[in-house]
Amino acid sequence: MNMRMLLALIAGVSAVSVAAYGHHSFPATYDVDTEINVEGELAAFMYRNPHSFVHLNVMNDDGDTERWAVEWGAATFLGRQGITRATFRPGDKVIITGNPGRNPEDLRLRMRYIERLSDGFRWPEEHQDRDFD
Repeated sequence: MNMRMLLALIAGVSAVSVAAYGHHSFPATYDVDTEINVEGELAAFMYRNPHSFVHLNVMNDDGDTERWAVEWGAATFLGRQGITRATFRPGDKVIITGNPGRNPEDLRLRMRYIERLSDGFRWPEEHQDRDFD
């Protein structure tokens, strides 16, 4: 094996190792056996890789506003499903169903479903008939 091939092999193995190390397990962060609904006003939609985020202002039982962070798929994944940077805007009223974070104080979810109340938009499309109530 010549030196160039050896260096290419080492670079390839290193790249795969870094990518594998950087990806986390959803069950380590979220309770994947539980789903909850949160309803509120979209504060920000961060359309990016490796994970997009929706930030949602939700009124709690005491009448105070809490900011929830909702982790979604990568922009490349969402783009193939028709989701773009312009799909959601601050102020959109939405209901999100997701897996809650393992630490309830973190106010985070893993996105499973989203519905925009103004026009009935729902994601994913195969759940168009899902009852969010």
